[in-house]
Amino acid sequence: MKKIQDFQFLCENMMGPNCVMILEELSRELPLKPGMRIMDLGCGKGLTSIFLAEEFDVQVFATDLWISATENFDRFRELGLDGRIVPIHADAHDLPYAEEYFDGIVCIDSYLYYGAKEGFLDRYISPLVKKGGFIAVATPGLQRDFPGGIVPEELVPFWEEDMNFYSRDWWKDLWLRAKTIDLKYCRSMQCHKQAWEDWLKCDNPYAIRDIDMMKAEGGRYFDTIGLIAEVKALQPIFFSA
Repeated sequence: MKKIQDFQFLCENMMGPNCVMILEELSRELPLKPGMRIMDLGCGKGLTSIFLAEEFDVQVFATDLWISATENFDRFRELGLDGRIVPIHADAHDLPYAEEYFDGIVCIDSYLYYGAKEGFLDRYISPLVKKGGFIAVATPGLQRDFPGGIVPEELVPFWEEDMNFYSRDWWKDLWLRAKTIDLKYCRSMQCHKQAWEDWLKCDNPYAIRDIDMMKAEGGRYFDTIGLIAEVKALQPIFFSA
């Protein structure tokens, strides 16, 4: 059995809703082929990078700010994947890659922390992908945006300023305004409920904290949203200082 199929291994390394389950569903819509060069942005402890390398035989650049490259390298090496996954420590606003370097970029569960602003996709992400390549994101979100932006009373004790939970329509509108991509897919993901249930089974302080939040939420508000876009021919984009 592959290590990525070992639930205990997943629990030891998850940092939120089951990212492997989410990527497995999203990957059904992706043109992944052996030998492709893929960036796994916000990879955390590298579970999604391991999945991509093992299941699709692609070369993965496992990029994260919170987890050190050394920690991830040790994990990949123990699995015999150090030749197929390159660990990189980098900020999403300062990625150390050449333009058009990647066949695709995937980002599971972390995009809301840095990508929920107009212009981010055009400025920092699309230029790194080849013409015709893909960008695939799955992010925690909302079934519907809160009226007036007011958080329901039962969720207030758990709400943090940087959560950036928005609806599928909100994310669709943001990506449709991007100049460098064609949005191909924007859906609520079927694995949402199970991905969260898997996370809450983990012996992780953050997972334990989230148990009460998910009880208060009760299936009424949250969603997991998948977005896939194709990168257009790159054209110069000018940004003000």
